[in-house]
Amino acid sequence: MSIPADDTASWRPITRSELIPEGEIFAATFEDREIAVYNVNGIFYATSNICTHAFALLSDGWLEDFVVECPLHNARFDVRDGAALASPAEGALQCFPVRVNDGVVEVRL
Repeated sequence: MSIPADDTASWRPITRSELIPEGEIFAATFEDREIAVYNVNGIFYATSNICTHAFALLSDGWLEDFVVECPLHNARFDVRDGAALASPAEGALQCFPVRVNDGVVEVRL
């Protein structure tokens, strides 16, 4: 997906990139949206932080490679595209573009 360089209105700062260690999940809330940011091998991904099966924060779950596992009922999702990988997930997660700008992880909402 190509994003115009001058389109800055919808980018939201999350935190400094060094504060999300590799293999970790960071939770943020913007405009009543729960967002999870994942650091996989130094690349950042962002999805909705709410499991599609039941209300649970994925940031309380486990991240292994590109897969996040819900802490409640073990639904699993691919953080790259939000795809549901294991039941009882009921659909894909919403994904958001991510960039690092001067050391700050930003998510486009």
